Amino acid sequence: MSKEPNRRRTTAALTAAVAVAGAAVLAGAPAAHAAVVDVNYACETKIGPKSAVSPVDIKAVKNGSAYTITMSFEKGVSDSPVELPKGVMTPRADLVLGGADSGTLKVKGTPNTAAIPPDTPIRIGTLTGTYTPKKNGRVTFTAGTLTVHALGMDAAVCAPKNNPKASLELEVTGLSGGSDTPPPSGGEEEPAAELPKTGPLDSAMALGTLGGTVLLTGAAGVLWLTRRTAR
Repeated sequence: MSKEPNRRRTTAALTAAVAVAGAAVLAGAPAAHAAVVDVNYACETKIGPKSAVSPVDIKAVKNGSAYTITMSFEKGVSDSPVELPKGVMTPRADLVLGGADSGTLKVKGTPNTAAIPPDTPIRIGTLTGTYTPKKNGRVTFTAGTLTVHALGMDAAVCAPKNNPKASLELEVTGLSGGSDTPPPSGGEEEPAAELPKTGPLDSAMALGTLGGTVLLTGAAGVLWLTRRTAR
């Protein structure tokens, strides 16, 4: 009796196992949900109160044991009665943490790369900060106070007045101590275990690496069984 059908059945079974393993990897990927949220800012400026609505986007990208958090604005929230020369305006903001964490995270932008004409909206650009998780769980990031520092002073201080919802929900896993236990105080913190990737590019790379490993393992098993059957 030919052994070829047995080899075919073995190969098909291993292929199915690889497919199931790949699906399990995708199902177990960490969640990081981001949404563009309209924030209605009420600003106190040197030329009187101003208000504006700007869509705000907050994202997280894994960076070692921490996350790089970026906050971007699609519209300006205030304007200046005079021209702002290049490099004199720097924005900063507080992000309100919720869920498994509390407090605020500070993010900061870079000085304006071009002069801003008078009576035109000040483009905020992208603000960046670093978030280091304290424990496992879902952490939310919501737009807080925005400050525009220009010409050596805080030219505009803007606070959300529409109680915006969170722009980012970040699922933190892999920290030692469990989901409800913060790192020990009074001494050095225990080193955190490797956290799962959450940025779009990092997630794709991580899943690709795991998928490649599963496929290579499956291929090695097929070769071993084929040679064993042939003997």
